[in-house]
Amino acid sequence: MNIAINTLKKPGKYGSFLNDRVIVLMLLMLTALFLIDRHQTVESIYFTGKALFHISPFFVLAILFAAYAKASGADQLIARAFSANTGVAIVAGALAGALSPFCSCGVIPVIAGMLASGVPLAPVMAFCIASPIMDPEMFILTAAGININFAIAKTVTAIGMGMLSGFSVLGLQKLGYVRQPLKKATGCGCGQPAFDPQLPIKISWRFWQESKRKDEFITQIRTSGLFLGKWMTLAFFIESLMIAYIPAGLITGLVGDGNTMAIPTSAIIGIPAYMNGYAAIPLISGLMELGMTQGAALSFATAGAVSSIPAALAVYALVKRSVFFVYIALGLTGSLIAGYFYQLLSLL
Repeated sequence: MNIAINTLKKPGKYGSFLNDRVIVLMLLMLTALFLIDRHQTVESIYFTGKALFHISPFFVLAILFAAYAKASGADQLIARAFSANTGVAIVAGALAGALSPFCSCGVIPVIAGMLASGVPLAPVMAFCIASPIMDPEMFILTAAGININFAIAKTVTAIGMGMLSGFSVLGLQKLGYVRQPLKKATGCGCGQPAFDPQLPIKISWRFWQESKRKDEFITQIRTSGLFLGKWMTLAFFIESLMIAYIPAGLITGLVGDGNTMAIPTSAIIGIPAYMNGYAAIPLISGLMELGMTQGAALSFATAGAVSSIPAALAVYALVKRSVFFVYIALGLTGSLIAGYFYQLLSLL
């Protein structure tokens, strides 16, 4: 699952909740809104609760899927994507990145382990670009929070951007560039060991028969549920404020049909504004209601996923500067291509 799990140290203690930046931000925003506009405070709470209730069945399904993948060991199947020749491995890497349940935090040691063990950079780049854009849980929530067509387009885009990036890197390497990618192997601080594609995969589809895997399932439900819950709550709350205070004309002027630069503008805005794939769902939905075009929305979602500050910093810490700039350039280029192509399709 593409989630940077920022769990609480001891979930039952109030002090731990106050150490969580998302919860603190939510409390500060709610307090500020109450002091400024009490009527809107009630409206925003109602809007957020209603939105959470509407998406709750999909929310539960996404959490259960992620927990099952983790507890059964099915997430380790990613290793098989890189066992073929380079061209096939690029395609497999893009598919695996878009369809795998790795969190965006846990994917860093996965990538580090792949590069350290000799997996070529091209398929790793395909995986690295595709992974933060889409995963099965995000597909479910995107289909529920925006629409099924956008979820499908985002999935196809993730695979396409992954393949574009992989083959682009392969071409650069043939020209003599980016041949020594890894700066250092590093973890992500979430307790996951570095990934080794050479180790055998241990899958237990009936995980409940093993106490350790059953505990892992419960832990994953708790951590994923907490992470998704707090981010979705914050995102729906922000959406309510957008609808209340941002003039529709402003959004239409920046990223609507009337602006020929709507798609590039969305891609650039996505870099600082994008929080994570799950929080972005109601954010994008709100922007689309205010006039953002289909293509601009897709460009915002994909550019933000690849080039957002947290994701970019994690990649920068792992690879050499030249590889990092290639990563950013490929992410932005792919998002622009996807945005223009999807906008064209939406007009047909």
